[in-house]
Amino acid sequence: MTISRRALLGAGAGAAMLPLLRAEAAAPFAGRGAPAWYRFRFGEYEATIVSDGSLPLGKAEDAFVGARPGEINAMMQANFLDPANAVLEQNALVLNTGRHLILFDTGMGESMGEASRMFGPTTGRLLRNLREAGIDPAQIDLVVLSHAHCDHCWALVDAQGNRNFPNAQVAISEADLRFWTDDANKRGPAFMVPFIDGAKKNLAAYRDRMIMVQDGQDVVPGITAVSAPGHTVGHMIYAISSGPNVMVYTGDLAHHHVLLLRRPLLEFSFDTDPKQSAQTRARALDRFATDRPVLLSYHFPWPGLGRVAKEGEGYAWMPAPMDVTSLG
Repeated sequence: MTISRRALLGAGAGAAMLPLLRAEAAAPFAGRGAPAWYRFRFGEYEATIVSDGSLPLGKAEDAFVGARPGEINAMMQANFLDPANAVLEQNALVLNTGRHLILFDTGMGESMGEASRMFGPTTGRLLRNLREAGIDPAQIDLVVLSHAHCDHCWALVDAQGNRNFPNAQVAISEADLRFWTDDANKRGPAFMVPFIDGAKKNLAAYRDRMIMVQDGQDVVPGITAVSAPGHTVGHMIYAISSGPNVMVYTGDLAHHHVLLLRRPLLEFSFDTDPKQSAQTRARALDRFATDRPVLLSYHFPWPGLGRVAKEGEGYAWMPAPMDVTSLG
């Protein structure tokens, strides 16, 4: 069905007979949006998703590679997305288990000065949004990292190197800790230098309170680390269980809800091993489509909650309804 401008104008003709409303006290523009946090129950836990802001990557075809010429742009346009600027969200999770208050990833922060703005001015909002959600960073007793990239660990400390989470331990894979604090890895893409410098500064402040996570083992009761390498050498996702309920925090398993679900074997320009990352993603998505757990994706559209379903040769993202109070 085609709806023309003429038809729309015709449909509104009846409204012309109504008396005109005179607006004599127009309100000024508010200018500032609401704090970005979303709270829900998950089994016996309370979960709060806290935004670090949006992360614009620029041209989609520069960030996502391996497709046929024009395919990336066509996929973006077909989903009403701008191919000139692929924008990701940053959805961090705070989980209150009743025994622990756990933050999964920290966002970009301000610790690296100008480098903290390498993706523009819309990141680095997690600490402010935590407080708006009624969470004092000093209450966090465990920060669980999916990996040590800038948008996941650079808010561990402030610009002076002081801990933003003074009472927290930090859980990370040993492989990622070693790789991202080794100056010998400052090679290849230009971003490797600030990424390693930032990881060294942020992780060093917690060296006396590190937990090395291992594949298949619990970080704390109810949270199990699952190895998902490729995006980084030690990238982890985390299965969160409460009774029969399971939610998977997927970190950077997939950065885009259209491109990397419809085409899981596409490669991402910030992957340490793009081919391994693609294979890891394809296996995990197949499992998720079969087992149907709730997923929380760090970079999918706010608040990042949903499930995946098999669709053609790939998968479709099925967002969870925002009006639920419980996903358990």
